[in-house]
Amino acid sequence: MKRIGNLGGLMILVLATAASAAQAPITGSPLPTAKPFVAVAITTFDRPWSMAFLPDGQMLVTEKAGRLLLLSADGQRRTAVSGIPEVNSSGQSALGEVVIHPGFAENRFVYFSYSAPGSPNAIVLARGKLVGGLDGAMLENVTTLYQARPPKAGGHYAGRIAFSRDGHLFFSMGERQKFTPAQESDSVLGKVVRLTDEGKPAPGGPLAGKGFASEVWSYGHRNPLGLAFDLQGRLWEAEMGPKGGDEINLILPGRNYGWPIVSNGDNYDGTPIPDHPTRPEFEAPKVSWNPSISPSSMTVYSGKLFPDWQGKALVSALSGQMLLLIELGADTAREEARYAMGKRIRSVDQGPDGAVYLLEDGPGGQLLRLSPVH
Repeated sequence: MKRIGNLGGLMILVLATAASAAQAPITGSPLPTAKPFVAVAITTFDRPWSMAFLPDGQMLVTEKAGRLLLLSADGQRRTAVSGIPEVNSSGQSALGEVVIHPGFAENRFVYFSYSAPGSPNAIVLARGKLVGGLDGAMLENVTTLYQARPPKAGGHYAGRIAFSRDGHLFFSMGERQKFTPAQESDSVLGKVVRLTDEGKPAPGGPLAGKGFASEVWSYGHRNPLGLAFDLQGRLWEAEMGPKGGDEINLILPGRNYGWPIVSNGDNYDGTPIPDHPTRPEFEAPKVSWNPSISPSSMTVYSGKLFPDWQGKALVSALSGQMLLLIELGADTAREEARYAMGKRIRSVDQGPDGAVYLLEDGPGGQLLRLSPVH
């Protein structure tokens, strides 16, 4: 049993039903796990947000205020990459995700998301061609590929990018702290969309003809800040919930993930939200956390330095100040370990050498390289 709640003006008593048997185990607050790695600080940034590795080991890093940096493979040299459009960096606004095209070695395409200027504003997906190197780099022919609509004031931009094996681009957008757009068919807010690498709606959308934009792949999301494919090609998402109810979701075509109608957390003012078992038509999370950990990014590990991590998700956490290891199954997931880092972690990624890299949040945020304990 949950609580007395209010839904549609009616007082209800929320009971666990037979549908709860299909729910994934809900993770509580296990103790941090002994670290199987050594963390070495490489360099620092001003409020870093995201990173992407180039095939030669160089790295791109975004900073919240709108700066893109190119770093040498050892992190000791850097240069600012010109060509980034003007960015609104107030509040939760930022220069956000940066990802390279799967064919980067041939086309040099870099994709990034950012909060556009203006009020209200939107999260934008853009692309440019990286030219030059550590002695001077720029993005040429920067083009807006996609823009969230309608523009709204508020936070919850998300803006995560993931490429599938078949070359489609998946882009996540938050509901801008407005709740209802996540369920509205005339909005792409609170949705994950599937696009071509040119930013056009990919054909064969699962909700086309049902009132949604043809590119909408899934909906009912709050603030989807992690987006990654596993080694079998399944799409996973890490979502920041309200007061409690942070989630790991397996993203399936055309499914509704329930926000703001259901959640495993409550509103910030303490008012309850019905749990997922009360509405079995909504896709339930595979893992959720209460109290919150504030997931901020996600990657699926495929390297050789940490063989026990292969095929598992690594999730960075802000309020939780930790790195989490999530075991992924065909239709299940579970938290396997949590590693206390002592700082808010904004981003996690895997380097070409199989090492894991973390970006701490905030001014002076460090770039950390994790390597196995020997």
